[in-house]
Amino acid sequence: MVQFTLPKNSKVRTGKTWPKPEGKNIRKFQIYRWNPDDGENPRVDTYFLDMDKCGPMVLDALIKIKNEVDPTLTFRRSCREGICGSCAMNIDGINTLACIYGLDEIKGDVKIYPLPHMPVVKDLIPDLTHFYAQHASVQPYLITETPNPDKEWRQSIEDRKKLDGLYECILCASCSTSCPSYWWNGDRYLGPAAL
Repeated sequence: MVQFTLPKNSKVRTGKTWPKPEGKNIRKFQIYRWNPDDGENPRVDTYFLDMDKCGPMVLDALIKIKNEVDPTLTFRRSCREGICGSCAMNIDGINTLACIYGLDEIKGDVKIYPLPHMPVVKDLIPDLTHFYAQHASVQPYLITETPNPDKEWRQSIEDRKKLDGLYECILCASCSTSCPSYWWNGDRYLGPAAL
């Protein structure tokens, strides 16, 4: 069998275990951590939360950890409504949005990692530069073949219906980072979001 040696900074190590709070409904969270500034390997830190004092979504737990346990935890968030796509991450082995993924949907410990197969900026934040460039390369906007009129164009109900199913993507990158073809050919294959 072939032996591979992983490059430096690719082996994930066990990180810090934070103290358990008082309470009866305690849940364990294992969260990927990596800081490019310290030169250390990535690690998985362990946190505990009293679920009786936490909101129902994974993002609620992350915010509680950042606000009350470890202010160095880094992740993206914005709308909390599943609209912006900024809180996309790998939760319990599924690429999803932390703001709409319920803690009740996860059995056992909660394991949170950044989106896979993307360079990591820090902790749970992937570098989406290449993803956005691929999306922009397909010109994902309406392009007219007629010159600009002096007034606004009216859009009929029928014309508007032609767009249904084509504009709903929120560019969270969950689908592309779940796609094996994108993993292996990310430099050539534009991925599901661009399609």
